[in-house]
Parts: sequence; structure tokens; C-alpha cells
Amino acid sequence: MQLSTKVFIGFAIGILAGVFFKEQAMLIKPIGDLFLNLIKMIVVPLVAFSIASGISNMGDIGKLKRVGTKTLLFYIVTTALSGMIGLAVAHLLAPGNGFEISHISTESVEIKEMASFSETILNMVPVNPIQALAEGNLMQIIVFSAFFGVGMTLMSKKSEPTKKIVDNLTEIMLKVTGVIMTFSPYGVAALIAASVGEYGLEIFGPLAKFILADYVGMICVVLFLYVFMLKFIAKVSLKKFFKHIPEVWAVTASTTSSSGSLPVTMKVAEEKFGVKSELAGFSLPLGATINMNGAAVYFAVGIIFVAQIYGVEMTLFEQFMTIIMATLISIGSPGIPGGGIVMMVMLLNTMGLPAHIIGLIAAIYRIIDMGHSTLNVTGDMVSTLCIARLENLFEEGTANNAVKPKVN
Repeated sequence: MQLSTKVFIGFAIGILAGVFFKEQAMLIKPIGDLFLNLIKMIVVPLVAFSIASGISNMGDIGKLKRVGTKTLLFYIVTTALSGMIGLAVAHLLAPGNGFEISHISTESVEIKEMASFSETILNMVPVNPIQALAEGNLMQIIVFSAFFGVGMTLMSKKSEPTKKIVDNLTEIMLKVTGVIMTFSPYGVAALIAASVGEYGLEIFGPLAKFILADYVGMICVVLFLYVFMLKFIAKVSLKKFFKHIPEVWAVTASTTSSSGSLPVTMKVAEEKFGVKSELAGFSLPLGATINMNGAAVYFAVGIIFVAQIYGVEMTLFEQFMTIIMATLISIGSPGIPGGGIVMMVMLLNTMGLPAHIIGLIAAIYRIIDMGHSTLNVTGDMVSTLCIARLENLFEEGTANNAVKPKVN
């Protein structure tokens, strides 16, 4: 039985256990927490080594510039388009219309000041790389590892001994990932059982339309954006894609972390889709940090939701600014569980809307965050496949990934 099948069986068993045992299902949560800790244990070294290895294996600075530029362009454009889709769905379903304002707590909500653009840039660069590694600051780790990889590339043959060490360390971390992933069916089952057991069906109370709009927006991103990219840019078989991507979905939905699911995302990209390790090791860790398509949908839906609750008519310019802000905040949103709660408060504050609703959203956030995180990593995978096709970075013998060209 394939691991992906085992993971989905674990996912289904977890849901049934949560529904049947309810709060008692929380007793097995430590098993899920142990699995999460194992995943977190390997994320930092995996990102550090794979980024440096991926960049050095590009071969030349020109190729690195092309791949790096395309990676950033795909991530920014798909995030903006996801926000636009979320905005359209929110207008269509109008989740805030008819919402009882009595459900909202009038207690003041602490709003943290949003970092300026210059502060954001400065915070990306580590003053102490060792401290960044210790704190697990992925963006700072990526920046340092990128410079390290560029340094190895510039030194060419002189860096071969170091390059071999870094490549071997990357391979070792991938092997460790494979070992840890054998425990994923049990960890996924425990995490899902605990979530369902804790929240039950009551979560679909006053926020039912908001949850629906959020998920409909995410499904539309998959159907209208990702399918188009896969078919016409990546030229990957849709059947093959939707056969293998659920392995990533199951782990991501249970961990609700783009960073936490990074090891399995890289494993599937390389082993199932044949993406070369130098691209997967560069684009996927970067995507787990800055590519937040699911978050963009959530922010767009959330803004319209709150505006409708309070009867605020937003102009076209304000809605355009919502997309811009949602894109920028999404890129800066941490790929960790719960990161979107703080970011939503920042966005509401920036747009001049009340943030009292965030207390109610926080209560059901894990349920919608399962979808956000899953869409985020799906976007990372789709963009990586597109870049692999444009730069011919598929491994030899994986031509079956491509859609067969029509014969005239």
C-alpha cells in the first residue's frame, strides 16, 4: 500500500474518531504533536542545505537569475490573482449580509503596528545566521543560504569539496524525511481526530457563510487558475497531478503549516513529478515562506465580510487596494499555524475597518486554515512545475509528465 493511501486512511479514521469520541479524542493529540515536532525538527536543516545546494547546482549565475526571477514573478502574480478570485467570490456569496452583529464581541482587540517596508526588508537579512537557525526564522535562513549558494557558484571548481558536503547533507535530510514520513498516517489521524473532537459541528454556527465563501474561493483558485497553469504552462497531466498531490494535501491539512509540510512537498515534487532537486530545493522552501495564495483568498473574503457586516460600501479603488494589501501581507504572512489571525487584524486596521470579528474567527481559524495551508502548498507545487517546464528542469525519463502535443 502506498504511503499516500495510508495517509488518507489515517485522515478518514481521524475524522471518524473525532466525531465518535468527541472531546475524548484529545487523548491521542500527543501522538500528533510528536509527529509535528519531528517535522519541525527537520525543516530548518532541510531548508538551509536544500537552498544552498539548489542554487549551487544551477551551474551559472545567468540561469540562477532567470529561475529566481520567474519564481518570484509566479508567486507574486498567483497571490494577486488568488486575492482577486477571493474578492469576486465574496461579492457573489455576500457572507456578511444578514450576519447578527450581536455575535461579535465588543471587547477591544489588540492591533499590532505593521512593520514598514524598510523594516520588512531589514528583517529578512540575518545579523547572526546561527541565531536565525536557532530561532527557525525561515526567511533569514533562506537569505543566508542563498548567498552561500551564490558564493559556491561563483567559486566554481574551488567550491567542489564544500558543494559535495552540502549535497550529501541535503540527501541525508531527504532520507531522514522519508523515515519520518512513514509515521505520517498515525500523526495525521491523531491531529485530525483532536481537531474534530475539540470543535465538533458547532463551528459552523454564525460563521457558516464566511467559511463557505472562503472554501469556495479556494476551490475556484484550483479550478480556474491552477488547472490553467498546469495544462498550458506546466503541461503536466491533470490526472497525474491530482493523483499525487493529495499526499501533500493530507499532511498539510493536518499540520496547517506550509513550512511544516515542506519535507513531503519536496519529496513529492522530486519523486512523483520528476522536478530536478536544484529547482525543488530552491523554489519550494521559498514558496513555503512567501507564496500564500490561500491567505490572499482569506484576506479578500475577510475584508468584504467585515465591510458587509458593518454596512461599509467599498469603492473600486478601495477594493483594488485590498488586493494590493492582501498580496503584500500574504507574502509577509508566516507559514505557521495561526499566522493569518494576526495578519488579518493588521489588514483590517490598515483598511480602517473594525477588528472585533477576529475573536470569533480565531475560534474557527484552524478549520479554515486547513484549506489556506493546503492551497498555499498547492500553489508552490504548481508554480514549481511551471518553472520546471519553462526552464527544462525535469529529470530525464519523466517525459510522461507532459501533456502530449497534438499532431497536426
